[in-house]
Order: sequence, then C-alpha cells, then structure tokens
Amino acid sequence: MVNLFIQACIDSKLFLLKFCRCSIEFTCIRLWSNGPKEVLEYTDYTFEQHFGCPIPSYPPRAVLYDYIIGRAKAGDIRKFIRFQTAVRYVDFDVRNNEFHITVQDLITKKSMTSLTFDYVIVATGHYTTPNVCNFEGISKFPGRVLHSHDYRGADEFVGKNLLIIGGSYSAEDIAMQCYKFGANSITISYRSCPMGFKWPDNIKEVPILERIEGRTAYFQDGTSVDNIDCIIMCTGYRHNHSYMAEHLRLYCSGNPYIPSNLYKGIFWSAQPRLAYLAMQNQLYTLNMFDIQAALVRDVFLDYVQLPDDGDEKNRQEDISQWQSREKNISIDDHEGFSDLQTDYIRDIISCCDQNTVPKFDLERATAGMYKFFQDKRENIITYRDQPFSSIFPSYKQAPLCQTPWIQNMDDSIQGFISPFQAILFQ
Repeated sequence: MVNLFIQACIDSKLFLLKFCRCSIEFTCIRLWSNGPKEVLEYTDYTFEQHFGCPIPSYPPRAVLYDYIIGRAKAGDIRKFIRFQTAVRYVDFDVRNNEFHITVQDLITKKSMTSLTFDYVIVATGHYTTPNVCNFEGISKFPGRVLHSHDYRGADEFVGKNLLIIGGSYSAEDIAMQCYKFGANSITISYRSCPMGFKWPDNIKEVPILERIEGRTAYFQDGTSVDNIDCIIMCTGYRHNHSYMAEHLRLYCSGNPYIPSNLYKGIFWSAQPRLAYLAMQNQLYTLNMFDIQAALVRDVFLDYVQLPDDGDEKNRQEDISQWQSREKNISIDDHEGFSDLQTDYIRDIISCCDQNTVPKFDLERATAGMYKFFQDKRENIITYRDQPFSSIFPSYKQAPLCQTPWIQNMDDSIQGFISPFQAILFQ
C-alpha cells in the first residue's frame, strides 16, 4: 500500500508534506512499548514477517523502530523523500485552484518558491512540540526540569526523588521505567483525576502542583513533598503547523480524538484537497494511519467520492456529531475512547475503495484493547508480560517473554529477538 500511495502522490501532482530535516537515525532510548503490538500491526507487513519468528506482545523501542523502518525499506519509499529540506509556507491560490509551497534546502539555505501542487497532505505528526506548563517557583528549582519529549532513559534517575507532572500514558510509562531502574521515590501530580493503578510502595499520586519552593513541591490538596531532585513534565504536546497559511492551519486544544475542522478526521473541511494525517489522539496507530492514507489516496485519485463531498455545512455537522460523542465520554473511560476510535476506523473504512483498503478484525482489536486496559488495572508491573492474540488469521497468540519486563534490562533487538529465533531453528 505504501508504494501505491507514494506513487499516487507523484502521478497526481500531490505534495506529501513531511519534514525531512535530516537522514533517519536512531538513538537508544530505554523505553518499551506501552501497548500490545497486535493492535497496531500493519495489515500487509507483520512482525513475524519482518523478524522471521513470533515475538512477545510488548517489544522495546528498538524493535518497534526496526519494524517500522523495515516496512519502509520493503516499500522502497526513501527514493520519494527529499531529505535536508524544510517546508516554510503552504498556501492555496483560489484563482488558479492550486497550492503554493515554499521549501528551503537546509544545505544550500536556498528557498524555492515556485512549487505548485493540486493536493497537499500534512503528515508531520503532532508529538514534537512539547506543551510546557509554568508553575510558581519552578524557574528557581535547583534540580533538573525536563519534558517527556527530552526523556532519554531511566538510568540517570537511579536513587533520585522524582516529581512527574501529568496523568496519562507518558506519566505512567516514565514512572514505571524509573521505578524499574531504581528511582528512590516517584510522585505523580495529576490535573483531572488519578490513574488509580496499584502502584508500588514508592510511587504515589497527588493532585496538581501549585508551587515549588526550593526542592519542596506543594500540591492543591495542601500536601507537600520534600527533597525533589528532578521534575519531569508529562504534559502532552501542542499542534504546531505554523508553516501553514492561517486559513489552512489546524488548531487543537489539547489532544482530542475528534479534531475540529477535519472531516473524517482527515480532510480540511473548508478545502478538502488538503489532508491532515494522524492528527488525533491515538489508541490505534500504524494500521489506522494506513487506512487514513488509503482514504486520501482514493479520494484524491477519484476512486471514491466522500459522502459530503460538495457541502461544507454537512461536513461540519458530521464533525460536530463525532465531537459530541467524544465530549460525553468520561475522562477515565478508556473503553469508551477505544470504542469511539474503533467506530471511527469502521467509518473511514466504509468510505474507501473496498477492494484495496487495508482491513483487520476490529472486533478482535477491540477485545485486545479491553484486555490491555484490564491487565494494567490488575497489575501495572506485570501487564507487559501478558501475551495477546493476533488480529489477523490464523489469530496466533504471541509467545511469552522469557524474562519478566521488570527484570529485563536488555532492550536491544538482539536481546529481545534472539531467544525466539533460536526456538524457531531448534
């Protein structure tokens, strides 16, 4: 599907907006997947196909990276990417009915302002610009303050007293990584509601931070914690599309599952020849992105027509209906948000060319999501040790990891994969 999609971009004078500032590199970061691989797997390129053997459900970051890059290599898509090039401005010329793109060569520093395209796809992601919060006294804090965006591993926090600000996946994940590597104490400060897991003894949740005095943190409920060594902000990211003309620019407050002004979560409502990919909050990831890309391909190449193709008012009403559903889901109803995104995927699949759209078993995927949430509620330390079944025929169950996650300090590809390759060739 990747080859077909990229070739479609070229054949139809379509511009795929992807910042390519440098060659792809990988820096070792001691993180593991915090969701089962089975619910994100590509439909046309499985983990088993890539690694040559079945692997456990929760791989380390290096394994996920290798899998994603492997699929890109299999599709031979690098030849379609212009590296060392930054997009500086995108606008739409109503008179000539085309997009004008200004890009800059980062090597020569020269700008090219004459690029024109019939369609534009913004595929830059939205997890690059940290949302950094300001608290009274934090500028005078004598220890280190960082955002989760700049977190590179738990080894530097061994024996430290940490304050983590945030109440969602990043806060939970970094807290458990730091616990695993030997942080002395971890205090998680939440804004809306506690995550409520059965935390180890040296992890606790408290209401939102009010102020910092020296190394002491004071919270909204009147409690305080002394001797804080480091503050890690797990406070999310900001959508940053400053390179887009104002009338084309996506703005989001927070990280919604249903962003404003994106019809079917993709097409700019006022100008549907502009598409934004993967801009919503995500439970599904890689396979959802593929389906979004398939719909963009089908629409831009006139393989299908969107239900509200010629009526912006109807497009906005469709967006509003989805947003109303999201608004009525309680912030701690993880299954509710899973159902919302599953139904969203089902909706965009129905809009695609049914002969070519990537498909997977949504009912099995939903069951996998539910199991994931329940595993975490039962034991936040061992949930990564649990096996999941594939959402593709023959629905095989993943093997168990030979070393429990809490004891496994080897996050290399070889360390994770080799035991299962050895079993395969016995």
